[in-house]
Amino acid sequence: MRRRTPVPVRHTGRGDRVLQAAFDSFALVTVSAASPSGAEGPDRRGRSAARGRLRTRQGTVLDRAIISDPPIIRTGSHASRAIRRAAERAARRRDGAALVRRRDTPGRGRVASSAVAAQVAREVATRKVVLELRGVSKRFGSTVAVDGVEMEVREGSLFGVVGPNGAGKTTTLSMITGLLRPDAGTITVGDTDVWRDPEAAKRAIGVLPDRLRLFDRLTGAQLLYYAGVLRGLTPATVRERAAELAAAFGLEDALDRLVVDYSAGMAKKVALAAAMIHAPRVLVLDEPFESLDPVSAANVTEILQKYVASGGAVLVSSHSMDLIQRICDHVAIIVAGKVIVAGSVEKVRGDRTLEERFVELAGGRQSAEGMEWLQPSSV
Repeated sequence: MRRRTPVPVRHTGRGDRVLQAAFDSFALVTVSAASPSGAEGPDRRGRSAARGRLRTRQGTVLDRAIISDPPIIRTGSHASRAIRRAAERAARRRDGAALVRRRDTPGRGRVASSAVAAQVAREVATRKVVLELRGVSKRFGSTVAVDGVEMEVREGSLFGVVGPNGAGKTTTLSMITGLLRPDAGTITVGDTDVWRDPEAAKRAIGVLPDRLRLFDRLTGAQLLYYAGVLRGLTPATVRERAAELAAAFGLEDALDRLVVDYSAGMAKKVALAAAMIHAPRVLVLDEPFESLDPVSAANVTEILQKYVASGGAVLVSSHSMDLIQRICDHVAIIVAGKVIVAGSVEKVRGDRTLEERFVELAGGRQSAEGMEWLQPSSV
């Protein structure tokens, strides 16, 4: 029986580093974008893998990381499950991505143990700061919306921001993304000051704002094309990435429809795809899971975790304490425009749930006494 020699993997960027660990463990054929066919592997499954694509939980196509230099590794449907499992193990071991879900895990909502979560937080704390706020303040007339906010988000981190209504979360995110000028303080993305060099800073940021306002008289495909070309991508690159993003978010059948005809959840997903199409260094997401059904929310969570595992950083605001506790490694609680506490999720919540800790810091629950009239009426 003739022995075949596996084709070595060629590296081009950091986006493929997680998958590389899988190929270290499996003698499978890989084919670069420059030579998509004709390679031989150790067995028929390897040859079949050379013609396939890596698939996500929903069976959608996402065969290259969308947050950095696109990797040239191609994998197939026969080998993808084994590759994904090995990649997830490598992510947990090397990058601390302990919350990456496994396809074979019942419930798909597994929460990392306290020990693992603490290890993740320690590893993230050693990485480079990619988003920094120092003494950021904003006043509207006599109302102080944001009061001296200090915050650091590091690469490979999924950082949550929580607070009661009117606490200043959206105002803070608007200043980070260049939509609103702060009255005081500095905001830097990498080494770039957001307000001294806004064009350079915005190139490194992907934004999903609150109260979406999309060009809803465009089709989904046209919206993604516009977003990509506006960011300086070539038309060919935009079309390729748009197709992959649409497949990952389950929007393939909706690309030719006007955005005005989308449901709220579909509009949220296409807006998130538009925020990611230029491979930003930092994603700033204001209530990204609002209007999403549980299946779509799980899919979006998986995509964000892959993004973070490949070196991206996510700053996300949400009112869902359970979600933030489940997917984030760090969190900041903002009350009345001030950061009351910030740090790893485990440190902030202590021996309680994040919701219990939040209620305590935000002033406790309001009493419902004195509403005896609120009874079923016989009328």
